[in-house]
Amino acid sequence: MVLKGVTKRGVYYDSVTLMIVSKRINEMEGVTDSSVVMGTRENKAILKAAGLLVPEFSPATDTDLLISIKAGSEDVAARAVEEAETLLGEVTKKQGRQSASAPRSWTQAMEQLEGANLALVSIAGRYAAAEARKALEQGLHVMLFSDNVSIEEEVVLKSYAKSKGLLMMGPDCGTAIINGVPLAFGNVAGRGHIGIVAASGTGLQETSSIISNHGAGISQAIGTGGRDVKKEVGGMMFIEALKALNNDEDTHCILLISKPPDNEVLEKIAVEIRRVKKPVVAIFIGGNLEQVRRSGAIPVADLEEAALVATNISRGEDVQIVKEKLTERENEISVLAEKLSTGRKGRFVRGLFSGGTLCDEAQLLLKGAAGYVWSNTPLHDDYRLKDPWKSKGHTVIDMGEDAFTTGRPHPMIDFSLRNKRIGEEAADKEVAVILFDVVLGHGAHLSPADELVPAIREATAAAPGLLFVCSVTGTDGDPQNRRNVIQQLENAGVVVMRSNSAAAMLTGKIIQNIAR
Repeated sequence: MVLKGVTKRGVYYDSVTLMIVSKRINEMEGVTDSSVVMGTRENKAILKAAGLLVPEFSPATDTDLLISIKAGSEDVAARAVEEAETLLGEVTKKQGRQSASAPRSWTQAMEQLEGANLALVSIAGRYAAAEARKALEQGLHVMLFSDNVSIEEEVVLKSYAKSKGLLMMGPDCGTAIINGVPLAFGNVAGRGHIGIVAASGTGLQETSSIISNHGAGISQAIGTGGRDVKKEVGGMMFIEALKALNNDEDTHCILLISKPPDNEVLEKIAVEIRRVKKPVVAIFIGGNLEQVRRSGAIPVADLEEAALVATNISRGEDVQIVKEKLTERENEISVLAEKLSTGRKGRFVRGLFSGGTLCDEAQLLLKGAAGYVWSNTPLHDDYRLKDPWKSKGHTVIDMGEDAFTTGRPHPMIDFSLRNKRIGEEAADKEVAVILFDVVLGHGAHLSPADELVPAIREATAAAPGLLFVCSVTGTDGDPQNRRNVIQQLENAGVVVMRSNSAAAMLTGKIIQNIAR
């Protein structure tokens, strides 16, 4: 095995470009692994953990580009480096052709797009806060997609935005739907009267998609970034977004989504909920339902229930109907689980998720059936995997975490690491079920089934008793078309459930049945 590293001094490319190049290099025959990243301290640490760090990278800085190739021979490694340089050169030429008309400041951009009032910032975290500040100074609302922005910078940005009556979504805000337009990892949802505030990207995607798939729609869906509900930030944008939706005439019902806020932040949110004159549905995944109820909001147990309750409220229908439907759903799942458990080999579940919130929800729902499960993002820290690359017992992995994404495309874009992991889990004879999500929408892979189906067929050929269970987050209006993706997965033998919670519930019941 050969490890080859090349440093390009003073060269910068955005993360999306580097993700695309990395994916193309990893597809080359003879390439075992590769990474094309900027030379930040964090990136070098992760290259080291992945076995891709070479001594030549030590003096590299944030403004240097690192190309690392692990291949079967020196010749393959050299060709991979050459291909990476060629691909990057094509990007440079394209950018050069576009540069004459491209604005070089927020002022120029606003001159070219008269009436603009929102900026989306997606650049290296080191520079992102400064650019977000400039946009706010221009009177623009900001969606800050970039991560690696310090929490201190986040507080400063959000305080400034609040003082100007602007929304500061993010940092690390992965999705939003503003005036019907999906931003970043956004789904094509119908317009309607449900407003969403979410400190959870895939939580927003799952609920907005379910709402749309049931014929209701979204007025505005505002992301805040996951740290907003931490005590250091104080829920600033979560509360400002809640106020904005309360004042929005097109919003008749408000849905709140996050992991459990810190206690002092939850109290602040509760105070604001009591001031809202519209129905508020809230899911703080794994949080105390009674605390939510005391705030005046309607508590729900999972994301599907949250979406269905909000849908019924927006239509003026009885919420009790949702409870009855969910009871019926659970009964149907129990029957299906009994059928799928018969003759099943193995005893463990392995969850491979691209959505962090969907991973958390799955762990929570599996807890009743299997107890705490091992994870790189566990519900209980005693169950944190020492090595996220290796499963043990019941394991559920968030493959969108840094260990899997630094220098590589996000798993919503690139399925190569997840497909490799599918093969590894299938080789374990104690694995009974592989549970996974497929997240559609703008920014996600355009043909996810084309990537997943060959890996699933290969795994089931090697392990005939292995069961695949999944959900598909998205709508028929998405570029991938949810209905077509489901059909392709079902044709490959995958059990596709209507929501992530239903998929996790089914898996839990199967595991329980096997253990009897």
